[in-house]
Amino acid sequence: MTRTLLTTTLLIFLAACTPVKVTDYADSRPLLNLEQFFDGELTAHGVVKDRAGQVIRTFNADISAHWADGVGTLVEDFVFDDGETQQRIWTLQPDSEGRYTGSAGDVVGKASLQLAGNSLFLDYVLRLDYRGSQVDVRVDDRMYLVSPNVLINESSMSKFGLRVGNLVLVIVKHTATR
Repeated sequence: MTRTLLTTTLLIFLAACTPVKVTDYADSRPLLNLEQFFDGELTAHGVVKDRAGQVIRTFNADISAHWADGVGTLVEDFVFDDGETQQRIWTLQPDSEGRYTGSAGDVVGKASLQLAGNSLFLDYVLRLDYRGSQVDVRVDDRMYLVSPNVLINESSMSKFGLRVGNLVLVIVKHTATR
């Protein structure tokens, strides 16, 4: 009896610790099509939080995105609340069904992107300027399409396996008016 209870408790604990996978959202709608959503003009609006969850910066960004010969380019121009500006240019390439690789100037190596249902998960290492030097942090990006023109993005940043900050942002796709 004790052994069965212990085994059941252990299995419940392990199931609770199972990480969420993008494939868990395969049936979620609206369906996210990377080439359609990230094509044209978009804006992003977000906050940067420290490891305690306190907002330390806010930002807005203009994103210009297009695809040519199956390769996507996203030009992101950020403006932070303190006046700092940054630009990141992503290049996205299909890898296999529902998978892409990405690169950018401040991304170390390649980013891994996986798409399923309404969700896109990215995993990459970002090189940041911090107190006069550079530091590499792992970024776990999770994006969820909540309507045809609105994507919610949560990013968790970690160093040595410890969370050092989070980003929360909304990306809005702007449709051309005729």
